[in-house]
Amino acid sequence: MQLDELEYHLPKEQIAQRPLDRREASRLLLLDRATGRFEDHLFLEVFDFLRGNELLVLNNARVIPARLFGRRAGIHSQPPSRASRSEHLSGKVEVLLTRQLASDTWEALVWPGRKMHTGERVLFGDGELECEVLARGELGLRTLRFVSHSQHAIGEHLDRLGHVPLPPYIDRADEISDRERYQTVFAKNPGAVAAPTAGLHFSNQILEQIRARGAEICELTLDVGLGTFQPIHSETLEGHVMHAEAYEIPPDTAARIQSARAAGRPIFAVGTTVVRALEDSARRAANAGSPSLVVAGKADAQLFIVPGFPFRVVEGLLTNFHLPRSTLLALVAAFAGRDQVLAAYRHAVEAGYRFYSYGDCMLIR
Repeated sequence: MQLDELEYHLPKEQIAQRPLDRREASRLLLLDRATGRFEDHLFLEVFDFLRGNELLVLNNARVIPARLFGRRAGIHSQPPSRASRSEHLSGKVEVLLTRQLASDTWEALVWPGRKMHTGERVLFGDGELECEVLARGELGLRTLRFVSHSQHAIGEHLDRLGHVPLPPYIDRADEISDRERYQTVFAKNPGAVAAPTAGLHFSNQILEQIRARGAEICELTLDVGLGTFQPIHSETLEGHVMHAEAYEIPPDTAARIQSARAAGRPIFAVGTTVVRALEDSARRAANAGSPSLVVAGKADAQLFIVPGFPFRVVEGLLTNFHLPRSTLLALVAAFAGRDQVLAAYRHAVEAGYRFYSYGDCMLIR
């Protein structure tokens, strides 16, 4: 499939730069994937579109302040010469953590990446946190090992010195309020470097109303990382290789999914990250000959869902609007049909919907 088949036009002013005052105040575009019909609604009405027997699956990943600003401090094994020391100490470095490999080691994107060689060190804050480049990888990735130069743990430094990793299409610096609003109300497990944005629309009151309607809610964790927001660099979907993202499905969630399927109850994914986790786990279960629909436990999802993909678990999807020519738009097109999705997107543009992370959403059923 050609990448330009996932193209649409969006005026820049419709890219949401800030969240609404209330989480549940966003608009909702309801799309019937069987007929292609769509209707304009508000997210406040979401429980009106549930029969009451659904199982909603949420991603409870918690976003960490993964964006760091530091300064170069020379090569670890070769201290900088007097002539270059000034450049190293003043050279600014931006780090975006993308995936934790060990308690002190992360995969990260680094700018300016070309100048950052193996062995190079970066200091953060007043020097209380340092990292060293251990290895260079593909797509500009670096492996970084952190060390604390104070009594505080590395995680404490990251939490204090780090910034909310807002997407690049939000054209402003992060603010204190983003620490709360770029986080779902059900976020629990830290490790994500981008928010599972479909969940941002839920307030605790909305969740209670959904439960009162009779629907069941369960959770999993997928640490949103490079696999979710990495651009497609090839001209075709087939040429793209997904970056792996870690996920965990608790035994209780796996059991609830199995029970819902056995009872013929629809399983709704809140967000594309939930789709990736559930469908990756279902494929693993099928390949292993397991009688279970999904497998409880931890795994890495490297699944690239494109049109033609056979969905085994998900029957309904709540999702935000996604960038053109992206893996996330490919996933939504696979679930609801490319032509229907792009028609709904064109309507959303014409109707003035707000797009992307802090924007409005779609319910596809």
